Amino acid sequence: MVTLNTDDMTPVVNRLRRAQGQLGGVIRLIEEGRDCKDVVTQLAAVNRALDRAGFAIVSSGLRECLTSPDGINEEDHAAMEKLFLTLA
Repeated sequence: MVTLNTDDMTPVVNRLRRAQGQLGGVIRLIEEGRDCKDVVTQLAAVNRALDRAGFAIVSSGLRECLTSPDGINEEDHAAMEKLFLTLA
């Protein structure tokens, strides 16, 4: 099992909080009956932020595996690969 470095997660949490705010903005745009282009543009921004957060988490996990004194075992390797492919 790969444990994430909490120091690496600070920027990820910040990105997710921003995405949460953007998502709230998307909901408000819809509720206000705003233009489709505005809604989709903001939704795309939320999507990109979530993707980047996910890839940062996988990257941190890989770094933890690679810097482990014991190296990476097959189970961790398979788990990280599956996580990466989930986001791809």
